[in-house]
Amino acid sequence: MSFFDRLKWTSDGLIPAIIQEQATGRVLMMAWMNRASLEKTLETRRTFFWSRSRQKFWMKGESSGHVQVVKDVAFDCDGDTLLIQVEQTGAACHEGYQSCFFRSLDGDGGTWKVTEPQLQTPDAIYGKS
Repeated sequence: MSFFDRLKWTSDGLIPAIIQEQATGRVLMMAWMNRASLEKTLETRRTFFWSRSRQKFWMKGESSGHVQVVKDVAFDCDGDTLLIQVEQTGAACHEGYQSCFFRSLDGDGGTWKVTEPQLQTPDAIYGKS
């Protein structure tokens, strides 16, 4: 049985991928992959995803230059989630943070706080003025 046959894709042909910085263990982001984006990721060792909102195939860093070099690809015991360890260049989050998980609940969850510094503003990342 091939690696692809072991995976459990959603009815839309997608699988969630958790992206983790290999050097630190920090979870950077979660994104969806289809078979084509996973194949391209394995072929190029750069992360490619499927955007559900834009219905578009995309490479991480294609606009910002903040690419992810793939170091390892694993899947969980159920075969329904990928864990991709990467070497991250720049911010992983499109809002300019190292990780997309830069907000944490404060106390009982009534409020939240930003837990890391913003590396760049989105305008600086995407060249807008």
